[in-house]
Amino acid sequence: SCNKANSVFNYQMPEKTNDGLQVATMDQTGIESSRIMDAVNRIEKGRYGEIHSLLIYKDNKLVLEEYFQGHKYQWDAPGHKGEWVAWNKEMQHCIHSDTKSITSLCIGIAIDNGFIESVHQSIFDYLPDFQHFKTNNREYITIEHLLTMTSGLRWEEWGVSLGSINNDQIGIWFWEDGPMNYVLSREFVAEPGKRFNYSGGDIQILVEILKNATGMTLDEFSEKYLFEPLGITSFDWWLKFPSGGDIQGAGGLKLTPRDMVKIGSMMLNKGMWNGQRIVSEEWVAKCSKPFPGNSGIKVPGEDLGKVGYAYTWWTKQSVKYGELFFALGWGGQKIMVIPDLNAVVVFTGANYQRKVKQYKILDKYILPAMN
Repeated sequence: SCNKANSVFNYQMPEKTNDGLQVATMDQTGIESSRIMDAVNRIEKGRYGEIHSLLIYKDNKLVLEEYFQGHKYQWDAPGHKGEWVAWNKEMQHCIHSDTKSITSLCIGIAIDNGFIESVHQSIFDYLPDFQHFKTNNREYITIEHLLTMTSGLRWEEWGVSLGSINNDQIGIWFWEDGPMNYVLSREFVAEPGKRFNYSGGDIQILVEILKNATGMTLDEFSEKYLFEPLGITSFDWWLKFPSGGDIQGAGGLKLTPRDMVKIGSMMLNKGMWNGQRIVSEEWVAKCSKPFPGNSGIKVPGEDLGKVGYAYTWWTKQSVKYGELFFALGWGGQKIMVIPDLNAVVVFTGANYQRKVKQYKILDKYILPAMN
């Protein structure tokens, strides 16, 4: 919807489809459209690197849906950038670590449905094949510690290049005994619950717990209990470990941006989607408030400043706009929930090797346009 000849943004209300999302114009929801137009023009001109989509959902209506040209994700390509495409609403996008937030929602739903008793249980209550790791105080790791990335297990992810085998998120792929043996064999470096350490390994343990508690794999459970109720039919758990086919629960999901909006809407509405309860209000509250001690965190490659970490959802306090919480993925994948403005903002992109500056767009253009 951008005129490429002169880079002037021609706004069109998002299309009403049969996916359950209601639509409206920005004016109908009181958004100052000129600010948004300015932001879209700047994105189109590449001022913020490679952004693939920007969607705005206000007052339970999709009011902006813009797609841009860019690269598909390809791990082994230069800059991890594969085929150049014109993104559109039908195309699934790699959401990278937004996947963690989806995986944890499945844990919440499993608790709501009685498959798992409590987040305060030892992880070994649901790991029958790995009881031999129940030593050296590992038995004190709870499900909540995994959700808040405070397990205390050593995990080097942020401080080591993703191109290095010394990065645990890479090393886990080459472990012949499978991902669970890799994660649980990490040494203890902190008391559980006391120190935040960003860890895809913690999330992988949750995948195994879900499978053992429910008798369903992550893809099966998410389809039945999350995606089907949300009317999400286009999804792909595309990333599986070569050692045994286990799903990579920390970053292996593809969704369309419109379906990312649905996830955000459900979280905005305290676990409800179009009148149906998807996850408990209590779980959403745990996702929107930082876990004690999980504050003052700076995410590498992001312009977010200091943030908090809840049940795999990030949090940020805005002086003007209240508490935000969001799913966050490498390269600029975001599902941002802004309760005080009754809004959700979704980004996708491919800024894998340069700083992601989407919070600047949010803070300078989008939030002021709604206020």
